[in-house]
Amino acid sequence: MSVGCQRKKEGRFIYRVVCRGVKWKGKDLFDLVCRTLGLRETWFFGLQYTIKDTVAWLKMDKKVLDHDVPTEEPVTFHFLAKFYPENAEEELVQEITQHLFFLQVKKQILDEKIYCPPEASVLLASYAVQAKYGDYDPNVHKRGFLAQEELLPKRVINLYQMTPEMWEERITAWYAEHRGRARDEAEMEYLKIAQDLEMYGVNYFAIRNKKGTELLLGVDALGLHIYDPDNRLTPKISFPWNEIRNISYSDKEFTIKPLDKKIDVFKFNSSKLRVNKLILQLCIGNHDLFMRRRKADSLEVQQMKAQAREEKARKQMERQRLAREKKMREEAERTRDELERRLMQLKEEATMANEALMRSEETADLLAEKAQITEEEAKLLAQKAAEAEQEMQRIKATAIRTEEEKRLMEQKVLEAEMLALKMAEESERRAKEADQLKQDLQEARESERRAKQKLLEITSKSSYTQSMNSSTTALPTDLPSFNLINESLSFDFKDTDMKRLSMEIEKEKVEYMEKSKHLQEQLNELKTEIEALKLKERETALDILHNENASRGNSKHNTIKKVSEGSSLYLA
Repeated sequence: MSVGCQRKKEGRFIYRVVCRGVKWKGKDLFDLVCRTLGLRETWFFGLQYTIKDTVAWLKMDKKVLDHDVPTEEPVTFHFLAKFYPENAEEELVQEITQHLFFLQVKKQILDEKIYCPPEASVLLASYAVQAKYGDYDPNVHKRGFLAQEELLPKRVINLYQMTPEMWEERITAWYAEHRGRARDEAEMEYLKIAQDLEMYGVNYFAIRNKKGTELLLGVDALGLHIYDPDNRLTPKISFPWNEIRNISYSDKEFTIKPLDKKIDVFKFNSSKLRVNKLILQLCIGNHDLFMRRRKADSLEVQQMKAQAREEKARKQMERQRLAREKKMREEAERTRDELERRLMQLKEEATMANEALMRSEETADLLAEKAQITEEEAKLLAQKAAEAEQEMQRIKATAIRTEEEKRLMEQKVLEAEMLALKMAEESERRAKEADQLKQDLQEARESERRAKQKLLEITSKSSYTQSMNSSTTALPTDLPSFNLINESLSFDFKDTDMKRLSMEIEKEKVEYMEKSKHLQEQLNELKTEIEALKLKERETALDILHNENASRGNSKHNTIKKVSEGSSLYLA
């Protein structure tokens, strides 16, 4: 016998077996699959096949070829979870077990085998994205990055007048809040939410009671439940495993005997003997796990849990180390960016100072040139004033004796005196202007000196900043190496480390309770937000039933508790 394995996109493992004369039992094939996967929590899983449109499971103590398997080769088996835990976080120990459950439950929700309300579908989709893509990065996860992903049931998409972009926007908003969660943590959060859905982990079978009324029998980790065919969410009555005395069948008639003898025995008929056998298998397996959960863990489970705790602690310490290194790198990059920004600022200041210095030098040259011209003009005016004085003296010496000449002479003398006075005033004004220009020149040269001094200071700062920048940029290379080849992977957990870890776990519990409250508020907000976009005419019967249960405040567990305390008159 040879075995070939193919893993489908949704996580289902399909094994095709080609018989070569080896008489393998079901357990041999099942153990081979588990060893291939590295799975130790084998009690949850089984190999499923289909015969005559009826689902069946490979029996461990029976030869593979003695089952009613199809005669053609290869024979196909599906490796699936057969039994579900009551509390996934407490019972699922191995990471591979959690991952297989996550893949299977996700597929059941997307295929609408498990009813999920719209707002919870968006939340679950955000955890699925976190598990696949890691932490949200707006530079990487840009608009449209979920366009090819199947994240929501088609029923939810068709129920609202919303575009794929609108759904992606709401999924991404929650996805961004899951930062820091590893893949296994995101998958476990998915399962913790999914396990509270009414149809989670329930196997349904069509039955008839003694009166011939068509009903549904549900078998799950909590017990047996009886449903109306049109309502798979709310059972009419439930039989918890601890309240059942005996379960048996004869031919097509199945009998449930409650522990309380005052309650009537419930009998029902199924369509096929094969279905009764399957129901009994599921009852026995679920009841065994129900009893196992209420006993002390076996040595194997204790060892697995201890290893899982150590592995979780190791991963947590590794994540903390990586977080510290990431923080140090980010701080170094921020410091480098700040220094580069400061350097650019200093360069701009140096450029501005250079420009100011050049302007000061040009101003000083202009003032010096103007002062020189003014000084020459003052000398020229003084020379003209002296010449006017000489002319006045000459005119006086050669005055014409006649009255007319005397009058003309006096007039010329008067004009010469006025001209001399005007020349003297102009000379004095030019002299003052030359003094002022000299003073302005001196101030311009002083301003030039200060500009040169400031440029020298900026240049020295710039060189210092560059040296600092080079030393800071080199910082990340001194961080701890990621190379694990020479590092020991063994960890010595001291008492103080375990106490600190316990305190951190308690803190996480408190934070989880607070976050759950916040999460419920967010779910209600999203429900209210998209309610206006709902197409009422597209609501399914399960949508209506779920809304009715929600308005009454009914949940999966309190509903089962209520109906299990009720009477069995309905079933009589």
